[in-house]
Amino acid sequence: MQQKRNGLPARHELKYFINPAELEVLRVRLRPALAMDSHCRGGKPYVIRSLYFDDIDESAWFDKQSGVMHRDKYRIRIYRYSDKEIFLERKRKLGDLIQKSSVQITRRLCDQIVAGNPAGLQKAQNPLLQDLFVQMRTRLLRPRVIVDYAREAYLHPAEDVRVTFDLNLRSGLHSTDLFNPALPTVCPHDRNVEILEVKFNNYLPGYVAALLSGIQAERSAVSKYILCRRFEPLK
Repeated sequence: MQQKRNGLPARHELKYFINPAELEVLRVRLRPALAMDSHCRGGKPYVIRSLYFDDIDESAWFDKQSGVMHRDKYRIRIYRYSDKEIFLERKRKLGDLIQKSSVQITRRLCDQIVAGNPAGLQKAQNPLLQDLFVQMRTRLLRPRVIVDYAREAYLHPAEDVRVTFDLNLRSGLHSTDLFNPALPTVCPHDRNVEILEVKFNNYLPGYVAALLSGIQAERSAVSKYILCRRFEPLK
């Protein structure tokens, strides 16, 4: 298992709904001005699939809906439906800031966690895996829904800025078949919009703010997890 981004400083994360026309205007501005994420091969978006977890009380769902300011959300994330890189992640909401912790795991351990078996995680050297063990044993944390989308990401080194378009959001409904590229999915909303996210450390540099100025987008506390559980009964 490879350690990655454990205990990162909290960051700002601004989320918006944006219509395709405004997104194209912003794309035209960003492409010559910012570097694209290396995962965007040939300038094309890359597919992200996440399997989100929740506990016996559906705390992640209810805490988000209730606006609880301090909360955790666990997920397993893969790219292009491949098991070459598998990450267990925890996204922690700290008031207006977001902190992420992540560790790379093996396919075997991933399958074990998805099956709801925490055996041996308490012996792991990684604190995130130890925390997952506690949540699975005491809170019965289990998989809930698969979330798919294609990400187009632009980077700026000042304040570690990331501007991302998350395109074609899809819900995997009741399935936990994480590595199946043919998994049936559905769009979880009825609007012709995509998701724009702007992430940075302490402040948004003026250069980037100028690129974003004048773009019509709807600020929202977007949660892909909540959107994609639209068709999922609370257990």
